[in-house]
Amino acid sequence: MSDYYQNKYRIPSARLPHWDYGSNGAYFITICTKDREYDFGVIENETMHLSNIGILAELCWHQIPQHTPNVELGAYVVMPNHVHGIIIIDKPDDYVASKKTDEDVETRPINVETRYISSLPTPTAPLNPHKNQKMAAISPKPYSIPTIIGSYKASVTRHANRLGLNFGGWQPRFHDHIIRNEKSYAQIHEYIINNSANWEKDKFYNP
Repeated sequence: MSDYYQNKYRIPSARLPHWDYGSNGAYFITICTKDREYDFGVIENETMHLSNIGILAELCWHQIPQHTPNVELGAYVVMPNHVHGIIIIDKPDDYVASKKTDEDVETRPINVETRYISSLPTPTAPLNPHKNQKMAAISPKPYSIPTIIGSYKASVTRHANRLGLNFGGWQPRFHDHIIRNEKSYAQIHEYIINNSANWEKDKFYNP
């Protein structure tokens, strides 16, 4: 693990207000269930025992690189009421994200929660170009951290519903942290793999 990060993703700030979350880097992600309910299983004797939904949450996380180009996974863990994981975006220098088509949106196994409407009635007045530019600027970019997480959450929810599993859902937001150097990467890696053993000290623990 110590050679995995290799200081490839040096980022000057832990939280940049204008940072492009589709840029190359390593990101520490935390996603919680709605109201932090224990939907994913229980921890006994410092070992996580996954429920059926927990198994689904782990499987969908493991499949993220299969549905997103130039993405790798670092350490990750499914806990009773949250998921921790490291997502690494490592695009080549000449990479240009292809524009999504309507077919891509409909057929990809994991889809973002917020879909673009592909067909609208013909407007009676010219569209406001400034408004369109503003919406484009704030919309999540393809293959960025927000769209990756949105796709993951939607996939877990969709498959849980399809299988008739009683899943309460997700918190609407998630927490992200840009990993700035190899030392931070190592610390977060250790935190993740030891999370089950330290469950009763965790801020998400609720006896």
